[in-house]
Amino acid sequence: MTAFENLMAFQHTTEALSMVAERLGWDQETVMPRGATEQRSEEMAAMEGVLHARRTDPRLADWLANAEAPDAAGARAISLIRHSFLRSAAVPATLAEEIARTTSLAQGIWAEARAKNDVAHFLPTLKRVVALRREEGEAMAAAGVGGGDTYDALIDGYEPGASAASLAAMFSAMRPRLVALREAVLGAPTPKALSRNFDAEGQLALARRAATAFGYDWTRGRLDLAVHPFSSGGVNDSRITTRVVENEPFNCLYSTIHEVGHSSYELAIDAAHHFTPLGHGVSMGVHESQSRIYENQLGRSRAFTSWLFTQMQAQFGDIGLADADAFYAAVNAVRPGYIRTEADELQYNLHVMLRFDLERAMIGGSLEVEDIEEAWNTRFLADFGFAVDKPAHGVLQDVHWSVGAIGYFATYSLGNVYAGCLNRAMRQALPDLDASLAEGSARPAAAWLRENVQRYGSLLTPTEVITNACGHAPTEEPLLDYLEGKFRELYAL
Repeated sequence: MTAFENLMAFQHTTEALSMVAERLGWDQETVMPRGATEQRSEEMAAMEGVLHARRTDPRLADWLANAEAPDAAGARAISLIRHSFLRSAAVPATLAEEIARTTSLAQGIWAEARAKNDVAHFLPTLKRVVALRREEGEAMAAAGVGGGDTYDALIDGYEPGASAASLAAMFSAMRPRLVALREAVLGAPTPKALSRNFDAEGQLALARRAATAFGYDWTRGRLDLAVHPFSSGGVNDSRITTRVVENEPFNCLYSTIHEVGHSSYELAIDAAHHFTPLGHGVSMGVHESQSRIYENQLGRSRAFTSWLFTQMQAQFGDIGLADADAFYAAVNAVRPGYIRTEADELQYNLHVMLRFDLERAMIGGSLEVEDIEEAWNTRFLADFGFAVDKPAHGVLQDVHWSVGAIGYFATYSLGNVYAGCLNRAMRQALPDLDASLAEGSARPAAAWLRENVQRYGSLLTPTEVITNACGHAPTEEPLLDYLEGKFRELYAL
């Protein structure tokens, strides 16, 4: 076998094992008995030890030095394996295993703290997670990852090519127009909201119909419940989760549609890339572009909500809203709120900016973990104009820090920016899209995204994917123009 063949055969097994590890994480968040948490943490640490050993295997260096790519896809695969080798080799195996062990335990501790609104119960664990991730970031930065910056090295694991500086510049460009539009909208009359309970069984049935409307492949996916919705897996097994709050059915519906976007991306990748470095989404920003465009530009559109209104009535009877226009207004209502995942499109990015600044400060050492609740509450009051009422609505609401996903949050807004660009290009390519959406079919949009974004997997860089699909480099303008057009029309501004 050639060096390239040896490299790809070795990587095939590494990719398969990483999927097994991911499945363990899915199991922990969905069906694992609560008493198994400590056992699972040891299992996850053991798996991470095996994976880290493979990602730093000395043979990789020899194969990478001698591999000759047969084509562009092969060259890209070599580049990605080389980068993974650089990142992994910089991190001691003991550290990689300890991060896996600690974050596995931390998920359960976070869930308990969130349920009890007890920040003190979580802080020692969070301090440990932050310290471990900082140590990891420092090790990678010393090897040249992220341009030598600790936080940028962590960002690199989620959005290659991005940096704290570039993301901060994006936020600076977005904030003025978002804040001005929010002030105008909040000064207008608020649409009528749903005001009754909707049973869990009915919500899940409707969520399944919505997923089907987007073409979700139920032969290769499934829907389960989790504390914090997520998707998991790839190749031919990509699963989604949602959560049910009986007086907030949009939470279940739009969490499901959001995760369908993630899962559909993984399931659409060209089969030739399976079990290679190209066989999964290229970055979390591009991944979020798929979930956010499914959820918002498509799922919250006037056309799709007109169909969803009929489905709500069929499932639950009278829902207290007079017509499809009132339902569209309720789905897209801009109201003060604490929860990022439940935030309207207009305010969502402001939630992300808060988290980005706080975690950057924690990693940089200018914010002590013990002070995170006070810092969160102070910043939230300044940004949103009202005080956090309880930790579950504040610093304990997100799972990301407990699982060690530091450097991740900004990719949500980057995904929104990418989605804004993709939506404009898609609408130009599919002028009759709204007619399909009004009939309960988002399949034409899903097919366009599959063809222009999803099938490539990691063959192209994040910027190349968006530029290739849209005909121009990513920019904030299409998203901001879309938001202003939608909410000025909705609120008659």
